[in-house]
Amino acid sequence: MSTDAESGFDPAVSDDLILRLPQARALGLQIRAFGAGRAEIHMPFAAQLVGDPETGVIHGGAVSTLMDTCGGASVMAHPQVEGHTATISLRIDYLRAATPGQGITARAECHHVTRSVAFVRAVALDEDEDRPVAMATGTFTVPQMRGDAPEGAA
Repeated sequence: MSTDAESGFDPAVSDDLILRLPQARALGLQIRAFGAGRAEIHMPFAAQLVGDPETGVIHGGAVSTLMDTCGGASVMAHPQVEGHTATISLRIDYLRAATPGQGITARAECHHVTRSVAFVRAVALDEDEDRPVAMATGTFTVPQMRGDAPEGAA
């Protein structure tokens, strides 16, 4: 995912999003891409995020927060959506333990929007980007639509 002007990435907007979310700040989340219904957020490895001291693996709750935040950001980045969103539902399938000592990056896409609900797909990856740590699907509120509602909006 690109972070240049073509992608619509605005560091000021993305920084503002993280600054408004105390939990995102506590996890050290960093938005790397934001625009066109897509978002990419990185969570650096930190010892206080480890869920099991014996394995050194980041806790699933931190991964859940990362994926939820990234999903919401992808909705806010959608060209038809204006304003903030809230999670309606989020299903996360954990596929494997993250590699100890590595940060995790989530990538989310808002792939469908109706007048009231946005649908999102997301993946979480550590540095071994060929093998996802988790995958998620979610629904989020749509606070306001820009212009005409998308085709098929309910």
